[in-house]
Amino acid sequence: MNLLKSASTVSLLTLASRVTGLVREQLVAATFGASAATDAFNVAFRLPNLFRRLFAEGAFSQAFVPVLASTREAEGDGATRSLVDAVATVLTWTLVAVCVLGVVGAPLLVFLIGAGLARFDTAVLLTRLMFPYIGFMSLVALAAGILNTWKRFAVPAATPVLLNLCFIVAAWLGAPALAARGWDPILALAGGVMAGGVLQLAVQWPALRAIGALPRVAAAPRAIVASLRHPGVQRVLRQMAPALLGVSVAQVSLVINTQIASHVAVGAVSWLTYADRLMEFPTALLGVALGVVLLPQLAAARGRGDAQGYSELLDWGLRLVLLLALPCAVALLVFPQALVAVLFHYGAFGAADVLQTERALMGYGLGLMGLVAIKILAPGFYAREDVRTPMKVAVAALLLTQAMNLVFVPWLGHAGLALSIGLAALFNAGMLLVLLRRRGLYRAAAGWTGFALRVVLASAALGAALAFAARRLDWIVLQADPLARAGWMAAVLGGVAALYFALLYAAGLRPAQFVRRG
Repeated sequence: MNLLKSASTVSLLTLASRVTGLVREQLVAATFGASAATDAFNVAFRLPNLFRRLFAEGAFSQAFVPVLASTREAEGDGATRSLVDAVATVLTWTLVAVCVLGVVGAPLLVFLIGAGLARFDTAVLLTRLMFPYIGFMSLVALAAGILNTWKRFAVPAATPVLLNLCFIVAAWLGAPALAARGWDPILALAGGVMAGGVLQLAVQWPALRAIGALPRVAAAPRAIVASLRHPGVQRVLRQMAPALLGVSVAQVSLVINTQIASHVAVGAVSWLTYADRLMEFPTALLGVALGVVLLPQLAAARGRGDAQGYSELLDWGLRLVLLLALPCAVALLVFPQALVAVLFHYGAFGAADVLQTERALMGYGLGLMGLVAIKILAPGFYAREDVRTPMKVAVAALLLTQAMNLVFVPWLGHAGLALSIGLAALFNAGMLLVLLRRRGLYRAAAGWTGFALRVVLASAALGAALAFAARRLDWIVLQADPLARAGWMAAVLGGVAALYFALLYAAGLRPAQFVRRG
């Protein structure tokens, strides 16, 4: 299997997801702006997303995928399918309980994450409507882990598009329809979220059936107990405990920052959310795509006892991080106003909102390299079923984040929150890299100095070109001609991308150097 091709497939499908995600955010921004209503929705949506990251992409995936991959490598498909059935049974009934508790406890949850909201009751209602989303998405994560282990990356990478399409329909058609009937239009977005969760789960089933790995969920109490006692489930649970703590650290930081933002100003939660959406574009295209491909390959290499191959996989991932994430970070730092204006400066989203979102985006941009690198470095531990080390590093990063908040928030407001997250991400990635090297799990391959120098110089040229374009055009005034503004941004970004890769090619870098098979 060509890993670069697999990562590119995931990245292209993730690109489709992020493009539709940006369209979704544009519609939400144009319809609702950065208002008390969007603050309420963002807090309410953040709650099921928080638990989704704990139970789905977070602790569950980190514990489940390595156990699944190593079981398949060592024991074959029969034992692997038995493990899948047992895990699916335990996960499903756990999620039922969590969803019930979340709906009942919505007022307390909203108070913990956004006590300063102007529309607190709306946030509670939205939380109750959307909380079952966690159940659908956690089962989607189970399906994705299975499909990725079977090297079927396309369907899991494509499914987030469905959520965005449901969002788009909700904002475009649902919100005006509710408003015409005297209902709060923000409720339409909750309907879009739930429809997206159902659709994302539904499209996984045919793909699982095709590989003969469709999970069977037991309902009888005796069968549920037997599933809980399955040796593979016990391994997953043992790994989940510290993984849950590690992922919780990041989510606790998010909760604290949201709470702080809800007291900074009306719109602050939304400014951070819009900036976060832009920052997630390169994070998902690069970090998530590489992480999805690397984790099962690293686990398989460990199962074979291939230490050299393990190190080479990490080295390959880190080189791609530097090659692709550094120019993106430069763009977020020197070209933020154009990005925010072209994507969000319509309707209720005014010029002041552009400037405030721009400030937050620059803070995130400073830490983009760290945010992407974590997606490569953490699997270096997860694949060895070591979730404690990333957890300890995450705790240190949380403490550092909140210490920096004490300094930056009084000075920079909501932008200080983004800056703290960015700097803490760099610290987190740096510590993971140091620990991988100290433990002999990663040894840098030859040629890093020359490679890094080429990438840094090409990124500097890209940054200079973007800075020139940022000064030459007034991206806010160009709102009067949105097509021209979008055309200018496309031309600028296309031009600097061509410049960047042309300089690298002239310096001797070739695409074939990054092809790797696994």
